[in-house]
Amino acid sequence: MSSYARMTGMLIRRLTLDDLDACCGLAEDREWPPERHKWTLLFEVGEVYGIDAPDGDGLAATTVLTRYGDDQAVVSMVLTASRYARRGMARGLMEHVLAGAGDRVVTLHATEYGRPLYESLGFRTVGRVAKRTGVFRGGRSGRTRVATGADLDGILALDAEVFGTDRSALLRRMPGFGERVRVAEGGFGHCWRNDDSVVIGPVVARDEETARALIADLALDAGGEVRLDLDLAQESLTRWAGEHGIGDPWEVSLMARGGRPPGDRSRQFLPFMQALG
Repeated sequence: MSSYARMTGMLIRRLTLDDLDACCGLAEDREWPPERHKWTLLFEVGEVYGIDAPDGDGLAATTVLTRYGDDQAVVSMVLTASRYARRGMARGLMEHVLAGAGDRVVTLHATEYGRPLYESLGFRTVGRVAKRTGVFRGGRSGRTRVATGADLDGILALDAEVFGTDRSALLRRMPGFGERVRVAEGGFGHCWRNDDSVVIGPVVARDEETARALIADLALDAGGEVRLDLDLAQESLTRWAGEHGIGDPWEVSLMARGGRPPGDRSRQFLPFMQALG
């Protein structure tokens, strides 16, 4: 039990799909998009926790823990209703899911508003990520093709090598969750619809040229506005995206607790989604 739960007696409970509407409503309360499709996936692959609003109107706060094997976990959707801000609910939920994460390296993406809380819980900034949106301007690469079922084993093996952990439970959902999976020599990419735009990710590739080919072809498959969550350490890819119409940046911090995330970040060009690493 977290210190918050001990002090207040307020119940932190495991949420279910029956709480989906309340989760979306909480996001909108904080002027975030509802992201109903993403929430549905999080209920499938993660552990969604919440605190019911004391006034009986929906949820007061939420947090999601997604475990990858025995060594990594991701925290996401740390939301508190505006009318319950600064009452310790986010801290209480964070303490709860961190206890559940055990000795795993835990990562999350933090706004400047949330970063002080995470630092107080032992997280440290290990990178910066920019969310960029726009309509891709460019042509087909000629280097990628649509994935088939026969590509799945290769995709899972490459992802495990690059991320240093087993994300197969998540990646096996790519075809049903998303809009398109593409493969290239030494890489794969995926895109999925999130409210009014299409998010590209994950993109895992042996080099930046392969990553660019996958991103370009997935963006053209999607048509319209796309979103990329770019590691700002990959300066040339970030610059290339801007030159091809993907701008309008909004930056967050990549934070980790318990050590640096394992794996080869030089081949991790885009995450599955900002919430899932």
